[in-house]
Amino acid sequence: MADFSILDLSPICEGGDAAQSFKNSLSLAQHAEAQGYRRYWLAEHHGMPGIASAATAVLLAYIGAGTSTIRIGAGGVMLPNHSPLVIAEQFGTLESLYPGRIDLGLGRAPGSDQRTARALRRNLESDSDQFPQDVIELMDFMSKEPRQPVMAVPGRGLEVPVWILGSSTFGAQLAAHLGLPYAFASHFAPQQMMAAIRIYRESFKPSAQLAKPYVMLGFNAFAAETDEEATFRASSWQQAFVNLRSGRPGRLPPPVKDYYASVGPAERALLDSVLSCSAVGSRETVRAGLAAFIESTGADELMITSQVHDHAARLRSYEIVAGLHKELFPARA
Repeated sequence: MADFSILDLSPICEGGDAAQSFKNSLSLAQHAEAQGYRRYWLAEHHGMPGIASAATAVLLAYIGAGTSTIRIGAGGVMLPNHSPLVIAEQFGTLESLYPGRIDLGLGRAPGSDQRTARALRRNLESDSDQFPQDVIELMDFMSKEPRQPVMAVPGRGLEVPVWILGSSTFGAQLAAHLGLPYAFASHFAPQQMMAAIRIYRESFKPSAQLAKPYVMLGFNAFAAETDEEATFRASSWQQAFVNLRSGRPGRLPPPVKDYYASVGPAERALLDSVLSCSAVGSRETVRAGLAAFIESTGADELMITSQVHDHAARLRSYEIVAGLHKELFPARA
């Protein structure tokens, strides 16, 4: 049985602004809670015109105030951008506000271009190679008996569940070594997914937080009443992805008809790679895609993302996917 959750990039759409994105994110989180999704995560990105979730902990406080039961968290915080103490305090604050509902996913990428990454660094010595040590330090700050004299207040003793995020085998090795749940970014970088899953499961060492391996995989789902409508809606995400990888990041554009057929071979190859962890279509089409992906990966949980320009259509896509979860796993319904 695989749980379904939501990853929200809080997209800034063409014709909109960050304020509207935040309202849409709260609406989506409330919708997710009502539809039975297990958790709702936001991702830290910087300097991207189409993503509004840079101040991830701040936005999570807003989401938490507008929901009551769904787990909320970061998927993830890019730890090289921050002091572990600051993140312990931020997520200790969130856990104090919304006890038992907070997740802390940690990644080692900057979530930005290199120039923005340099502007984010807390000091000149900050280095992504220090990521494993930073994770251990952060977890210690939130433990009941920290080894270090500096105290995280709030944070100490709250033991916010930590996840390791990644798009390569490095994160899989670290998560296995520390005995933490592992989330792989297959929704945009699926190339090393199967190798990472294998390494994580084979190398996993039980910990106080987790007794056995737990794998979450990112998955793009665009569901609509027909295959044609879903393909049309998905073109917004496809345009944004091609623009980003081509060095032209922008706001989420409105959908266009026959976008995939209009692009060149290089862009099509790029999209084909990402589409390997996606399902685009009617209820029946998406159901088949979800079932095949879960069967081939053995995922414990899917983190569903659906970058749709029209907010009502986006909510409808997630509603269809929630219904499919009940069909695929009726014992959980």
